[in-house]
Amino acid sequence: MLEHNRSEIALLTFILNTLKDENWIYWSWRNGSGPGKRPNWSRFRLRVYFHHFYFIVDYCIDSCNSNTLYNKVKNYYMLIISIICHVASESRIIILAVKPPVIPKVLKDITEHITPQHLVISVAMGITTRHIEKALPPKSRVIRVMPNTPALVREGASVFSCGSNTLEEDATTAHRIFTSVGICEEIEEYLLDAVTGLSGSGPAYMFMAIEALADGAVKMGIRRELAIKLAAQTLLGAAKMVLETGKHPGALKDDVCSPGGTSIQAVHELEKNGFRSALISAVEAATQRSKETGGLF
Repeated sequence: MLEHNRSEIALLTFILNTLKDENWIYWSWRNGSGPGKRPNWSRFRLRVYFHHFYFIVDYCIDSCNSNTLYNKVKNYYMLIISIICHVASESRIIILAVKPPVIPKVLKDITEHITPQHLVISVAMGITTRHIEKALPPKSRVIRVMPNTPALVREGASVFSCGSNTLEEDATTAHRIFTSVGICEEIEEYLLDAVTGLSGSGPAYMFMAIEALADGAVKMGIRRELAIKLAAQTLLGAAKMVLETGKHPGALKDDVCSPGGTSIQAVHELEKNGFRSALISAVEAATQRSKETGGLF
């Protein structure tokens, strides 16, 4: 088994979790299923492109129990093949889960096998739908998605944009795939680079925040394991309050800060050290890098 980074593993998790929903119609089945038909869980083949290889999961089951299916598929074998024409020609939804430098080679390899029946979904950072459409046959249906690694635990934040030739049902397809592992929103494509800087790269900022908070707690005498647990739960709880209460983050911050208390003293220290400015600059820098990456291809 080749080693892959977290975003690629997350993409595989996207699809595995999609399969977990028995009501979801996955159009890559080879058993005759299609739009409007309930999948036959007796046999399926899953294809995902990682780097220069296609991973094929071919599995037979006797039951349509979705949890059993998910666990068995997750632990089942994967065969690596490099003949991508077979995958492209036999699939209806193709997800390009590759690094931006690999995109030109992948598109060149699959272009002769793409038909109007295919939906191509790309998660390659910075690569526009227009670029992909130009490399594929006319009228190719392309969607660009920016997911993030929390999809591994079904708490992802994904945003997508449709190309010029997509159908209304294509947006629904993308939305259903990525909501299986978190939230998913559609947005104008020119904003996807900014989304990359926010939610695409954002987990890295949050991991650093958790680590730094834990370091502070360790300095104050708390053991490392507990410090990390408390820091992570604090960010998780704060995030849920923002999402579930609908209150502005500033108002929630004010609720924590009692006059003359510990929290307002800590907030003052963060402000003195440029906490807000650093995060704003991080989003800006990542956005710019995403734009630069797209301009290379």
